[in-house]
Amino acid sequence: MSSSHPEISEDPHQWLEEVGGEAPLAWVRQQNDVALGELEARSHYPALHDRLKTIFNSHERIPFVRQHGEYLYNFWRDAGHVRGIWRRTTLDRYRQPDPQWETVLDLDRLAAEENENWVWSGVSSLYPKGERFLLSLSRGGGDAVVVREWDMPSRSFVADGFHLPEAKTDLAWIDADTLFVATDFGPGSMTTSGYARIVKEWRRGTPLSAARTVYEALPDDLGVGAWRDFTPGHEFQFVMRQIGFYSSELFLREGDRLTKVAKPDDASAYTVRDQLVIELRSAWNVAGREYPQGALLATDFRRFMAGERQFDVLFTPTPSTSLDGVASTRSALLLNVLDNVKNRLVELRHVDGQWQRRDVDAPAYGTLEVAPLDAIASDDYFLTVTDFLTPTTMYLAHAGSDERTPLKSLPGFFDASPYEVRQFQAPSKDGTLVPYFVVQRKDVKADGSNPTVLYGYGGFEVSLKPFYSGVTGEAWLRHGGVYVLANIRGGGEFGPRWHQAALKEHRQRAFDDFIAVAQDLIRRDVTSPRHLGIMGGSNGGLLVGAALTQRPDLFNAVVCQVPLLDMRRYSKLLAGASWMGEYGDPDDPEQWKFIADYSPYHNVFPDKHYPRVLFTTSTRDDRVHPGHARKMVAKMREQGHDVLYWENTEGGHAGAANNDQQAKMWALTYAFLLAQLK
Repeated sequence: MSSSHPEISEDPHQWLEEVGGEAPLAWVRQQNDVALGELEARSHYPALHDRLKTIFNSHERIPFVRQHGEYLYNFWRDAGHVRGIWRRTTLDRYRQPDPQWETVLDLDRLAAEENENWVWSGVSSLYPKGERFLLSLSRGGGDAVVVREWDMPSRSFVADGFHLPEAKTDLAWIDADTLFVATDFGPGSMTTSGYARIVKEWRRGTPLSAARTVYEALPDDLGVGAWRDFTPGHEFQFVMRQIGFYSSELFLREGDRLTKVAKPDDASAYTVRDQLVIELRSAWNVAGREYPQGALLATDFRRFMAGERQFDVLFTPTPSTSLDGVASTRSALLLNVLDNVKNRLVELRHVDGQWQRRDVDAPAYGTLEVAPLDAIASDDYFLTVTDFLTPTTMYLAHAGSDERTPLKSLPGFFDASPYEVRQFQAPSKDGTLVPYFVVQRKDVKADGSNPTVLYGYGGFEVSLKPFYSGVTGEAWLRHGGVYVLANIRGGGEFGPRWHQAALKEHRQRAFDDFIAVAQDLIRRDVTSPRHLGIMGGSNGGLLVGAALTQRPDLFNAVVCQVPLLDMRRYSKLLAGASWMGEYGDPDDPEQWKFIADYSPYHNVFPDKHYPRVLFTTSTRDDRVHPGHARKMVAKMREQGHDVLYWENTEGGHAGAANNDQQAKMWALTYAFLLAQLK
């Protein structure tokens, strides 16, 4: 045990972990009053709040859609629909500048009628007609949902249909009268991470208690799920045992028999028509050949299940490239490749047993996202193109062609002409070069006086890519701010190796990378510690918490959103146990040694000077426990440090449950940053 981190047997602030307790909520209200009293009185706040509310509620936002049957569906929130409406249109109408929409369900009306705090959490439809849906509704925005069956022809909930009470549930259609269901079946049916451990087959007209068990995972696994592939001729059923965040077992279900798909535990695998596609997180030695980490393989699924191990290598990473995603259409696979944190597309077709490849002529300057309309029956896909200064544009594209039709685009929420984007590299402590993007005015002076906010994440294979944000433009750039996005290790920007370099005992590398970017910005005179702030949420909240405690001299403001901070108890709070593959097990004394070295809650001291911190979280976050932020604030306050705390009483892990709450959260955030860093 490191002598600087004595074992904390008694945590005097643990009472704040009682999420809905009377005393903790009274404490929250008191903290909120202090933060709102200061930040809402800031000169920038009223105009910021009004402008951001306008942006969030703008009718010119892109109505992103998903196809179910013959219709495109969208969930939409604006000033007149605070909770939102579920609506649909046809593709022909969607092509129009102002499509005609048919409202299917008004969530504001439903919430009022049922006296429930409903927040939309998504739908699953029965393929191919899309006439029956499973609707997920959350109370206040948490991950736990109530599921109800919806009949589209009658526009109503099915009276005696599939219905599940509130739980963290995983569901999938098998056919019109049968579901796979993994939910809270009672004592012993959930994992230590708080997810379902048992998946069952549930037939219409029978009680849930009569559902037949298909598979049981272990209590210490992360969870379990199952699904059916609806591709005609390849209608396989699969069960997934999610062992940890990065390890799983896949089983083919035929009748009552489950056969293991012999993939590496840390690889992802799925079928596309007759092919089994495998994404490797580690190098794989099989049948006398080694396939590299980060590669994408394909093989005939039936022959693989019979024991054959002949693979086509569809993608091999390089030092600057990684696989950012795979999408399938009726006749193609679309590989989204990340090349030095910029996307490009490659199209693959399996013809006469051979894979044909072509590069898609798509914009090569930013972020590309691909979403098939109907991966089974159509070659159409939506291509979304964006970067920091170019409003997001969505095209209708087609596999096999470079022709595409612009469908929708964001308006310019801010005038982008005065700004430029540059990409730099910062040498980290161990010499690794860490890329980062800088968005700034073209005429910015390198005199160290520019208010700068540095954003990072660095975990769970998440890649931070260029994005267009009216909020960042209006609330920060327009006020002379410099925005920096750091591509530190722990993320997925350069594939599995980039992520795995900062796992568990190597976590400090992610923090070192982030600190190195801060130092590089100061060295280049973009800014100075007086004008430099940092911001991050969730795992990024842990990141800025570690940077705050390790190098408080580098910053003058910290925004720490829905964070993990108490790494001694994180695995016991909500979904925390599921992240031990990322951080390690704090109950193992050897692992606690390296976790204790950076756990922000255990590394904040009364005799140190820290920059001002704004902590934000949500009472209804049932993924990252609000107790992390509450306890950190209580401890820092007790030690005499100047911190602010705002807890939204709704909002889930996103921190806000509707547009008005989003506007308030970001107006408070940027009012704080402008006051601290100008």
